[in-house]
Amino acid sequence: MLYGAGVVGGVGARLVCGWCVAGVWLVWLGWYVLGVEPLHAIGNTITPRSHRLNMDDLLTLGNKISAAITDAIAPIIGTPESGKVLYTGADGTPTKMIDEVAENAALNVLRDDGRKILLVSEECGEKLIHGEKTDVAGGDIDFTLVLDPLDGTFNVISGIPFYSVSIAVGERDLSDISFGFVQNLHSGDAYHAEAGKGAYLNGKRIKVSTNDDLQKLSVTAYAYRTDSTKVADLGRTVRRIRVLGSASLELCYVASGVLDAFVDFRRYLRVVDIAAGKFIVEEAGGKVTDTVGAQLRGELSITSRVDMVVSNGPVHERLLELIA
Repeated sequence: MLYGAGVVGGVGARLVCGWCVAGVWLVWLGWYVLGVEPLHAIGNTITPRSHRLNMDDLLTLGNKISAAITDAIAPIIGTPESGKVLYTGADGTPTKMIDEVAENAALNVLRDDGRKILLVSEECGEKLIHGEKTDVAGGDIDFTLVLDPLDGTFNVISGIPFYSVSIAVGERDLSDISFGFVQNLHSGDAYHAEAGKGAYLNGKRIKVSTNDDLQKLSVTAYAYRTDSTKVADLGRTVRRIRVLGSASLELCYVASGVLDAFVDFRRYLRVVDIAAGKFIVEEAGGKVTDTVGAQLRGELSITSRVDMVVSNGPVHERLLELIA
């Protein structure tokens, strides 16, 4: 408005606009000198870099990572070496040879990409690509990328054709993911979602199911032995329970209406496993909470663990009551 007034009204308004611009630059200079992250300075009104990303570009990046992983693991699928334990990964679980091969392939793509990326990945933990720790503290990174390079390690080692790569882009928490990508590395089916733009399978829009009858539900359920009674109660009510071994893909099955719900009682799910799938479900119209019905939150870090209930929406409250 000030610029327009300057064009119409003359020099006075242009001077006002000039002072406004100068003021903005002084504020930014003050933040820099004080070492304060601009995102927090005035109530998150400064747009983070991840909000200005080109989503088509992120989809291209997801496809490149997926293709690189597929090519890298192909020679060792079905070999005894693929399941050899190399070390304990950053998430505290054993890293198999095929896990490391998959992650290294993804890392090569990210290094070639050239942008400053804070990577949160299952094996290597938190890693800066083309950046320094001071860049993270100052908000000077392009985006945070949450990666599970191979979700369903047991499946691929055992010859079960249900394993995937999971990629999410966000800032700090599960609640601020802006892009999700999951690809079935065996079939090639690719799911993705962008904030406010819906969810897609191989480029076609997908939606959760409309099933509102508990006795007709198809559900995935994960639990420890101590939660076996909850699973038994669930099994006596719903039509079927399926455990397929790749949480990111199972969440995408809820997003596309193949499954009606996903329940995990363990508080063991890593953020890297579910960040992309959770977001894709929500963009497909589904509902995601923890097991007591609260908003699902979790820091985008390798140490975060969550439990969750995911559904098509209409059955959500009744599911929560059933497993309480």
